[in-house]
Amino acid sequence: MSTLLFILPFLLLYTIMAIYAERKISAFIQDRLGPMEAGPYGLLQSVADLVKLIQKEDIIPAGADKFLFRVAPIVIFTAVFVGFSVLPLTPAWTGAPISSAVFFLLAITSLDVLGILVAGWSSNNKYSVLGTMRSAAQIISYEVPLGLSVLSVCMVCETLDLQAISYQQSALNDEHQYLFGIRAWGIDVTAIGGFLAWNVVRMPLLFLAWVIFFIASLAESNRAPFDLPEAESELVAGFQTEYSGFRWAVIMLGEYGMMLLVSILGSVLFFGSWSTPLPNIASMRLAEWTSGTPGTVASTLWGIFWLLSKALLFVAIQMWVRWTYPRLRVDQLMNLSWKYLTPIALALVILCGFWKVLCI
Repeated sequence: MSTLLFILPFLLLYTIMAIYAERKISAFIQDRLGPMEAGPYGLLQSVADLVKLIQKEDIIPAGADKFLFRVAPIVIFTAVFVGFSVLPLTPAWTGAPISSAVFFLLAITSLDVLGILVAGWSSNNKYSVLGTMRSAAQIISYEVPLGLSVLSVCMVCETLDLQAISYQQSALNDEHQYLFGIRAWGIDVTAIGGFLAWNVVRMPLLFLAWVIFFIASLAESNRAPFDLPEAESELVAGFQTEYSGFRWAVIMLGEYGMMLLVSILGSVLFFGSWSTPLPNIASMRLAEWTSGTPGTVASTLWGIFWLLSKALLFVAIQMWVRWTYPRLRVDQLMNLSWKYLTPIALALVILCGFWKVLCI
């Protein structure tokens, strides 16, 4: 509960800042200035937009299913919001103590597709229905390679507990750490820590698993080049065409929340979670200095800093990808998932199994 109480105001603040950041990043890529009028350097533009959305009239189409139309944005946001409850933020701030947190997170976040389907169908709009059908095909398809990439990590770590996975990648791990996870080499890096303990270094093939995870997470978040459910240039606004005002803002809050959620999950699974990337080098105990003593306020602040820094970096990469690559066609989108990402992810699961048996 304490994690959720922290996440709700943070998620709102993050969304306001992320929208501003995306406008500035897109402006930089397109050689524009972006928002400049509302506040210094346009910093208040997102706040102004939020105030405008709250004041706008809540319009419900006459032919819509009014109850489902109202409920759909709440379903979308709730599925994303509840996912934050199991994320470990620091060594002491573990989130909900669920031993199968990975399974819970993948299960609960997959429910947002139901909200999208309900939103489009209840709108009684052909563009919205087309957007929902695209969304169902896209999200369900890309959940397969995403789940397989996560399974690779779970096989290497031998747990579904996100906090246990985090501990294995930190200096707090009681077990010996070997370079690239190969005990036979005898290169013990336990005392060094830092990025050498991260999963992408412990098992180098997991970097390829992260690439698959990242691509699939773009599709899960409905981000370009996988934004076919919305596709503003084709479908007006896809499944959210008939939404306005605060309900539209809730859908956007869910989308940006999903971006942050998958970025934090990727950081936890592949890039050390709340642990520092800096290693101990001889007398320079960088890992210890930038981690703090476990259980102290310094340790909590360092953990939140490192986790959010990694996650926000991945959010920025998602924004960069959106304004760099063109949207895929439906057939290209399905081919990428079923013909390339899924077979590669399956091969990685098999290789991780052999690596765990032969190299440990």
